[in-house]
Amino acid sequence: MTSTATLLLRLAAPLQSWGDHRAALDTRHTAPQPTKSGVIGLLAAALGRDRDEPLGPLAELTMGVRSDVPGTLLRDYHTVSDYRGVPLLSANLNAKGRQKPTSKPRYIQPTERFYLQDAAFLVGVHGPADLVDDLATAARKPACLLSLGRRSCPPTFPLVLGLTSVSLGDALAEHDWLASPHARGVWQKRNRGAAPATIDVPATIDDPEGDTVLGDQPLSYTFGTGRHTTRHVTHQLITLSTGFTPTPGTPAGAEHDPLALLGW
Repeated sequence: MTSTATLLLRLAAPLQSWGDHRAALDTRHTAPQPTKSGVIGLLAAALGRDRDEPLGPLAELTMGVRSDVPGTLLRDYHTVSDYRGVPLLSANLNAKGRQKPTSKPRYIQPTERFYLQDAAFLVGVHGPADLVDDLATAARKPACLLSLGRRSCPPTFPLVLGLTSVSLGDALAEHDWLASPHARGVWQKRNRGAAPATIDVPATIDDPEGDTVLGDQPLSYTFGTGRHTTRHVTHQLITLSTGFTPTPGTPAGAEHDPLALLGW
């Protein structure tokens, strides 16, 4: 029986952006958490693979994401124009394969880019131990510059948190909360100064029988090909220690629960 391992990655940075199915020329959205195509692409870059190289066993890895600090959405608005002062081209091609000019001459194109700001995610990648060990080595000393969804979003240190032989779900459940001291302070203020001893963070884990379907399973990174398919995942909440001690005189479990009246 082939031994398996789980690689734990910390994906955190001032900005990160994970493309989804809504991508368009003038608007680039971000998913609320790292996509599988984005994470596998990051690992392929760390290995030094070419874009048109087959993914092979990388596509068979299972992945889980724990959203420790979801961050806030940042909208970047800017405009695009041709420095020569000529009309912009459209996405349509003529018979010779060249881009056509816009039907009504357009000299300025407004565009939007969306990012996750100050987010931190724990990502687990599970597969054959030999492959996962190679990925850990490559991620520590990558062959190419790594980015969190876009080239303008480099990851902060540390990226690699370690290897473990436990299952993907157990690895995500056992690792400490990734919130920085600043993020913990912000979280405490949002809780009106309360300091609960635990926090429930959402996790998304690959599961063939999962009831949620995502369209970010990578097939290829070659331009002009069918590059993604679907995968099934499950969602769950993982309870983590916050490192805070309950306020003296506050009974355990007395923190405000907005869903208590609903019987949840």
